[in-house]
Parts: sequence; structure tokens; C-alpha cells
Amino acid sequence: MNSIAQRSGLSVAGLLVAGGCLAGPAVTAQAPPAATTPVGAAQTDRDGRADKDGRPAERTVGIEYQAQPNFYYCGPAATRIALSALGKALSQDEVARRLGTTEAGTDSALDTTRVLNELTGRRYRTTEIRDSVARPEQVDRLRSDVVTALEEGRPVVANVKGTAVDTVGNPHSYEGGHYLALVGYRDGGNLIRVADPAAPEAEYWMTLEKVANWIAERGYSS
Repeated sequence: MNSIAQRSGLSVAGLLVAGGCLAGPAVTAQAPPAATTPVGAAQTDRDGRADKDGRPAERTVGIEYQAQPNFYYCGPAATRIALSALGKALSQDEVARRLGTTEAGTDSALDTTRVLNELTGRRYRTTEIRDSVARPEQVDRLRSDVVTALEEGRPVVANVKGTAVDTVGNPHSYEGGHYLALVGYRDGGNLIRVADPAAPEAEYWMTLEKVANWIAERGYSS
């Protein structure tokens, strides 16, 4: 079992078709320049509908998307995406400095939580999924945390590992670990919108259960 404190997040945009992952800093690659989507370009608010359990049906927060510029900046890039929804337009280099990111990556979700709270004054907290496969109660906890955070306008930053397939069938593989932001939900939280700093398409939808299993043995800041 991997500890949440394990250094992780070594990825590079475009290494594989779905966005690749490097096993360690000894391998180098040239990532594309950081792409930027203006704040508010993805902004939609829920329309007042609720699911059968009374939860809000959908919400996507406005972000400024940036791709990571190198193989080890997924932590700073994902954290910056979350910060942009909260009106904080720091550079990825500044976020990396605060996170303690090196060519070995960003240590854990404990660091993303710390920096998000330092810069926003919000009450982000770290949640671990210690099991290799998320249990039903952990999936439900993730749903609740994502919905609550996004209803407050706060994207969630998740530390993931392995391969997961989005709703259109595209695999996203990060065997060495990766960070990304969860920026929207639909169907009461059963579908999650992912802003992925290493993905060519930038954002995609994935089922809640797949996201939870992707986070397994790691953690998230919500």
C-alpha cells in the first residue's frame, strides 16, 4: 500500500495518446507550452434541479485552465487550476515553490491542501483512500466532498495513480502518479468533470466510481 506521503505526480502532456506518465525524473521530455483558457469559459451554474436524493443535479465552476509545462509540474498546474476559480492567478512556478515541488514531483495531497488553505483562507482538508480499490462508503464520501466543495466554488485537487477511462472511452494513464482538478459534476455527483493538466483535451467527464478508484492509495484536497 502506498502512503499518502509518497512523492508522486510525474507526468507529461502528450507522451501517450491519452496523456502519459513518467516513472521518475531521470526521464526527460518536452511538454507543450501551457495552454490557457480564460476564467469563466467553462462556467455553468446548476439550474435548480435536484436528483432523487435531493442533491443538486449539476454544477461546473469557472476555471483558468493551464497545461503543465514539464513532466513534474502536474501538482502545481492542478493546484493553480483550483486557485484560479477562487480568484488567485499565481504562476505555476510560484505554486511549485510553495508546494515544494522538485523533479521528483509533489509529495502528497497534504501539500496541495496546505497551499490551497494558505492562499485562499478556505477550509480545504485532505482525505485519504487507503485501500487499493475504493469501498462504497469511500465513493460516497468522495461524492459528498466534491459536491460540497463545488457548491462553494472550490475545485477539488486529486492525487491519482494508474489508468482510468473517461465517459467517451479514452484512457488516461499515469502509472507514476499524477495530480488533476475536479471542477464539475452532473447527475448528483455520479459524473465528475476533470481538468487534467496533462491531457490533450484539457477536460473530460468520468464516472464517480472510476475517479475514486483512481485516487485509491492516494488522497485528495476538498
